[in-house]
Amino acid sequence: MPNAFILGIESSCDETAAAVVRSGEQILSSVVASQIAIHQPYGGVVPELASREHLRAIVPVVRRALGDAGRTYESIDALAVTQGPGLIGALLVGIGYAKALAFALDKPLIAVNHLEGHIHAVLLEERQKGNRDLRFPLLALVVSGGHTHLYLAKLHSSDRGESWSYENIGHTRDDAAGEAFDKVARVLALGYPGGPGIDRLASHGDPKAVKFLPTQIKHPDRRTHSASRPGGQKDPAPASQIEKTESTHPRFDFSYSGIKTSVLRYVETHNLKESIEARRKALGAISKPKLEDYLANCDQQTLDLVASFQRALVEDLVGKTLAAARACDVATLFVTGGVAANNELRQTFEREAAKQGLPVFFPSRPLSTDNAAMIAAAAYPKFVAGDFAEMDFSAEAGMILR
Repeated sequence: MPNAFILGIESSCDETAAAVVRSGEQILSSVVASQIAIHQPYGGVVPELASREHLRAIVPVVRRALGDAGRTYESIDALAVTQGPGLIGALLVGIGYAKALAFALDKPLIAVNHLEGHIHAVLLEERQKGNRDLRFPLLALVVSGGHTHLYLAKLHSSDRGESWSYENIGHTRDDAAGEAFDKVARVLALGYPGGPGIDRLASHGDPKAVKFLPTQIKHPDRRTHSASRPGGQKDPAPASQIEKTESTHPRFDFSYSGIKTSVLRYVETHNLKESIEARRKALGAISKPKLEDYLANCDQQTLDLVASFQRALVEDLVGKTLAAARACDVATLFVTGGVAANNELRQTFEREAAKQGLPVFFPSRPLSTDNAAMIAAAAYPKFVAGDFAEMDFSAEAGMILR
């Protein structure tokens, strides 16, 4: 396999990132400019603000990544950029800059699916550890603020090198897991992003205090069916976001809008609104609240609610993923994406997967969230195969991984 230095660029949501990776297995640099402070007052990502921040950050972030790696623009072998899925304006910033660099430097450009990048974040670090003996079939749970997907991943070898293919056997019908964390944190005035804060607070509550019913999905996914709705209206989902497969595997879909609504109803029926507003006001007066500040402004009832919510969501993710692993007789499990940094999720997966004799792998926490090292790593097999993007390709907000 040829030695290649690939400059990766990632701008799909609210992190501007660049990295230099050698041959898909050695990180020479990884720089991430976070926008958390920009979006924090709104409790979520504001797409227009995200795009503007990418425009401000992308040039210095790429320069620093090259400097940290000890490389020049001319000494890299290829560029890789996230094509989708993501926020269309944010994606266009990264793609536009990557195209300009590729044209000016006369270097090949590789378009990468963001979700494939998350899967390759695990492969990248396992290869850095010298672990090249992963067993197949491989099941990957990609779980983050905007995505909750289950993929069966296959590795194909040929005289042109390695390539990967993916089959989606499960996805969220509504809110992604990370989205549910953010929305519940916003309801309870626990800051943004919600996942890390809830993770830290959950250990101080009783996870059995509030009973959340397990998610029950009683109807097929309407987005994958073309039948007309009453009145002759077609399903509103864009064609680019509808994944049609002839799979023989059962589906293991997720749904988290219900548990989010259950938390809201609990707040209403247990008269928590007054204490929530008091907490919002108290924490708003602190520039950078710490865990101690949140604990000082949370009563035990709120901590129990947080712990119970996290336990229910984790059990659903773990239960459905391991059921899929059994049904598909997989030999290896990857858990990746921003939510994969959650402590309880990792511990539960490790414990329950061990009972099935199933090895489970996670990325390190810096590579769990969005980064460009995973984009450069996912691009390497495409580089070897000569699978380069034409200069007229564009962003795909609803890009499907196949």
